[in-house]
Amino acid sequence: MSEIQLIEKVKKLPPSDQKEVEDFVDSILQKKINLPAIEKKRTLGLLKGKMKMSEDFDAPLDDFKDYM
Repeated sequence: MSEIQLIEKVKKLPPSDQKEVEDFVDSILQKKINLPAIEKKRTLGLLKGKMKMSEDFDAPLDDFKDYM
């Protein structure tokens, strides 16, 4: 497969999958060439609305009543 064919295939992928391909290539390069690790920036709010904490999260546990 030529480089052009590979690039064309990657261009057909959705952006999230293109990022996955980029990460994979970076990991291979890091193993083979010993390049310094590229620091990834965190995406703020990535899990917003996907997690829920119970209302009584801070309430004392019944298991520890004897110790309190």
